[in-house]
Amino acid sequence: MYIDSHELQNVALTDAAAPQRVDLYAGIHKAARAVMCDTLTALGRVDSADAQELAEVTQRVMELLDFCRAHLQHENDFVHVALEARALGASDLIANEHEAHVQDIARLRCMVLQVREADASRRAALVHALYQQLALFVAHNFEHMHIEETAHNAVLWARYTDAELMEIHAALVASIPPDEMMVIVRWLVPFMNPAERAGMLGDMQAHAPAPVFEAVMAEVRPHLTDREWGKLAAALGLPVVRWQGI
Repeated sequence: MYIDSHELQNVALTDAAAPQRVDLYAGIHKAARAVMCDTLTALGRVDSADAQELAEVTQRVMELLDFCRAHLQHENDFVHVALEARALGASDLIANEHEAHVQDIARLRCMVLQVREADASRRAALVHALYQQLALFVAHNFEHMHIEETAHNAVLWARYTDAELMEIHAALVASIPPDEMMVIVRWLVPFMNPAERAGMLGDMQAHAPAPVFEAVMAEVRPHLTDREWGKLAAALGLPVVRWQGI
């Protein structure tokens, strides 16, 4: 199944007033865009002559690459499987791009290692080259995510009920190790809108063990403004005070 420009145009023209469907991509893609932009801009402003600063920023680049690698694997294992089960070939284009992304990630890792091992005289040039290549990687990912959010969602929504999509989402989330989940939460929750944030954390408050909920709240609190925190606390019925441990 090839998703062409006409199908994408039809998706773009879909009635905005249509009932909101379960979107497997919306939240995690907000997180991906946030961490990509934050890391790219940090790399662009780094002082390549400051060893400690450079070490910290290149570590952030490595963590971004880990995030991206894990994310595309989750999509391969759950979303693409669902697409192929009911629309054979629907994931072909994006699956091929995922394979290219794996190669890009490996290449960017090598560039980070070159930066770390370089003599001081070569470091600035290598940092700039890494910045340029990371910018291209981010740009391609932004286009890639748009196709998933439009064409892939159109296929999923035509062939799955919201209840079925929620089951897929639950299985995907259950497969994520706790350490990785905390990284996702750090980039996911602060960059949601207030309604999305309250919905996600309200469900967690109702169903997750109390220590897990408290750990998540402590993780995200430093990344919310006081105004954002006030809205979230009100939605969850919590006192508007700094969260414990912050």
